[in-house]
Amino acid sequence: MSGDTAVVGRLSTLDRFLPVWIGVAMAAGLLLGRAIPGLGDILGAVEVDGVSVPIALGLLIMMYPVLAKVRYDRLDSVTGDKRMLIASLVLNWVVGPALMFALAWLLLPDLPEYRTGLIIVGLARCIAMVIIWNDLACGDREAAAVLVALNSVFQVIMFGLLGWFYLSVLPGWLGLEQTTIDTSPWQIAMSVVIFLGIPLLAGYLSRRIGERARGRTWYEERFLPRIGPWALYGLLFTIVVLFALQGDQITSRPWDVVRIAIPLLIYFAVMWGGGFALGAALGLGYERTTTLAFTAAGNNFELAIAVAIATYGASSGQALAGVIGPLIEVPVLVGLVYVSLALRQRFTGSTPQPDSESEAIRDA
Repeated sequence: MSGDTAVVGRLSTLDRFLPVWIGVAMAAGLLLGRAIPGLGDILGAVEVDGVSVPIALGLLIMMYPVLAKVRYDRLDSVTGDKRMLIASLVLNWVVGPALMFALAWLLLPDLPEYRTGLIIVGLARCIAMVIIWNDLACGDREAAAVLVALNSVFQVIMFGLLGWFYLSVLPGWLGLEQTTIDTSPWQIAMSVVIFLGIPLLAGYLSRRIGERARGRTWYEERFLPRIGPWALYGLLFTIVVLFALQGDQITSRPWDVVRIAIPLLIYFAVMWGGGFALGAALGLGYERTTTLAFTAAGNNFELAIAVAIATYGASSGQALAGVIGPLIEVPVLVGLVYVSLALRQRFTGSTPQPDSESEAIRDA
């Protein structure tokens, strides 16, 4: 039996057919959005201070099990790797926004609303779903936690500044159409606290309290397997809600979806491929190379959607572009999980995972 076949054989039914479940979740969301009049408006109205409660619930359920698996006593080995930290900051805050700006203007020159929405998506760096993609691809959990936290701090500082630069200053220099966004450091900080701070604190306390009360063996062999599947349950629930929210617009404006999807597809592929190639060139090993690639390719869609709605309105083209972002990101990055796993055997100097291979696959 080959190595890849053995790995697949150890996956649970839920993990083995993940693309199928995601496809079913997408279809279910679209059908619900079309079959139940006003469902999207109802879901969209359930929010607190601009944050969608159903989406927040799904993301929190999705992120907690993964962050509970992190070995927090090993984070110092990640923070000492300056190459990875610098590479992540450059990819996320220099390359990513510039690439999305270029793609939006090159491919959507006649659609200013969608173009602006995509630029906002490019500015919102990922703090949620990247945790799942990294774990499914057997990346370095500790490195993912550190990079997501680091980029979250930069997000609070840089989002508004870069939004002003890419929507107003740079277009003015190039003689292009200018616009602005309406956001505040508090709104961005709140997104970081809700979608990273809460599950990160819960995961840290779970490990500290669980290991202190019952020991590491019980925590990793009994507790983690019980909560592990909830990460994918949360992911599937979030996908259903996202597609239900915009099901009517997506199915009634298919050509617009295609126009928006093309630059997004290029963006995700280039960012992931560039991150993977850079990690390999730096000799980071498979686990950290994978983590670098996925943290570069993912985006904080909740923040992008919230900013687009607050500035331009819920029915605007900017908001639609923000919603289509994760709808394209989910299947593309699921596919890249399998590409990453296929490339794993090419690495000979991978940084060892804290868990054995079987545990990593079982917990993913």
